[in-house]
Amino acid sequence: MGASPTRILLADDHALVRRGLRLILDAEPDLTVVAEAGDGAEAVTLATHEDVDLAILDIAMPRMTGIQAAREIARRAPDVRILFLSMYDNEQYLFEALKVGASGYVLKSLADQELLQACRAAMRDEPFLYPGAINALIRAYLRGGREPDEVPDRILTSREEEILKLVAEGHSSKEIADTLVISAKTVDRHRANILQKLGMRDRLELTRYAIRAGLIEP
Repeated sequence: MGASPTRILLADDHALVRRGLRLILDAEPDLTVVAEAGDGAEAVTLATHEDVDLAILDIAMPRMTGIQAAREIARRAPDVRILFLSMYDNEQYLFEALKVGASGYVLKSLADQELLQACRAAMRDEPFLYPGAINALIRAYLRGGREPDEVPDRILTSREEEILKLVAEGHSSKEIADTLVISAKTVDRHRANILQKLGMRDRLELTRYAIRAGLIEP
């Protein structure tokens, strides 16, 4: 008997993308997709409650970004390894992905060639990065370990970023409370803190900020 196949959670808000990736993964005898999520919050729930070895997360998803979901998965299910998929060859996303402990970062445009290698590398506890990502790390090293200039210092906490994203997507305090399993009163308190920290007045300004910060897509 060989080893059991790696059990994979696939999270992407586009069903067609999930279907294509699933075809690639399920064709391999050592890999099997056991769960699919359409947003980051669902991915956290499935990673926590299903028997999953590896979570493949799209960076840009509703309710929780892939980065936010990865933070929660790392906290609640630390044995689950994490790979990121992204449409964007973007240094800011790459550095955020590495900060949350991802095993790898794969561009969607190269997924048919690189995703299988990345999954197997992750299960061997080896990092997998596309060639442009390696160049970005070398540039950061040559800058003395500093991240790209456009990456702002974090003003908001991880929890505040989660709430900002959900507010910007138009969710009510009750919906946000249900998603994050906190009280509506706590949501309102965080929301007031976010407005004060950012010097903003309303949801429109918060939404513009969320787009600039890469929390939601324009």
